Amino acid sequence: MKYLMKTSVAAALSLTFVGEAAATEWNVSVWGKRRAFTEHVEKLAELVSAKTGGDFTMNVSYGGLSKNRENLDGISIGAFEMAQFCAGYHPDKNRLITVLELPFLGVETLDQEVAVSHAVYDHPAVADEMSQWNAKLLMTSPMPQYNLVGTGEPRDELADFEGMRVRATGGLGAAFKAVGGVPTSVTATEAYQAMDSGVVDTVAFAQHAHLSFGTINQADWWTANLNPGTVNCPVVVNIDAYESLSDEHRAALDESVEESITHYLANYGELLARWDSVLEEKGVNKVMIAEDQLAAFRAKAADPARAAWIADMEAQGLPGQELYDLVMKTLAEAKASGS
Repeated sequence: MKYLMKTSVAAALSLTFVGEAAATEWNVSVWGKRRAFTEHVEKLAELVSAKTGGDFTMNVSYGGLSKNRENLDGISIGAFEMAQFCAGYHPDKNRLITVLELPFLGVETLDQEVAVSHAVYDHPAVADEMSQWNAKLLMTSPMPQYNLVGTGEPRDELADFEGMRVRATGGLGAAFKAVGGVPTSVTATEAYQAMDSGVVDTVAFAQHAHLSFGTINQADWWTANLNPGTVNCPVVVNIDAYESLSDEHRAALDESVEESITHYLANYGELLARWDSVLEEKGVNKVMIAEDQLAAFRAKAADPARAAWIADMEAQGLPGQELYDLVMKTLAEAKASGS
């Protein structure tokens, strides 16, 4: 039965017309609106269409195909061919890539984030886990370190995090919990309302998301250097759809990934370059947290979270230590190369 279902999905996803060329049309599920976080997806669609003379097209849908927490489920049943999701939305479904969401890994640049993400994505155990959802990891959506926005008096000391209701998912949520915070994993699209209604006191996002989802418009302050970590949000393709592509179309897709990531990094770099002017324009106070407070945060959150994650993975028969070591090795190499 499982084989028959997979075969029928593959047949449905392979749209071929008799004639001079085979035409392929993919639906792509993302959410929110077009922004820095989705620019590589948009660029990928543009490149693939250009390289195939319009024979391979992608329709990028912002919330019209699925809810963001359900994109991986949609991929698994072939509801659409490509999607973006964030690991912290359902860590039980993508256990191994959550190594990239551990707090205080030491990633300093978007180039380093790309390097460690793709190294993890290429690990056989990670590919095997994702294949259980009929998903192939295509590329990451690199984001800078998250920081908080909040209202009222800045929370610039560790004691201020006690009882703080914070929108933070995955490893970031665990980090804030370790210092007394109360994390909630509302989705990005729900964050503004959660802040507006008082469900949360603070929101942890990368810069583009504070802009795109409006949380910066409610903020009195922003932590410039808390940098507890980030979330990992891959772009995946349905395996049946990928394998049904012609050799030409598959090559066009694969060869466009690096250029799409390069475009993404350049675009995001422009946002980071003007971030201080955004804060000034919106009247948001830039808060610098003292080094002794950061050190105390790292001591309470980083080592325990890492040890717990590795133990949890190993107990499930998964290579937790190996993947963590891979991240550290890849990060050291990226830093040594000047990335």
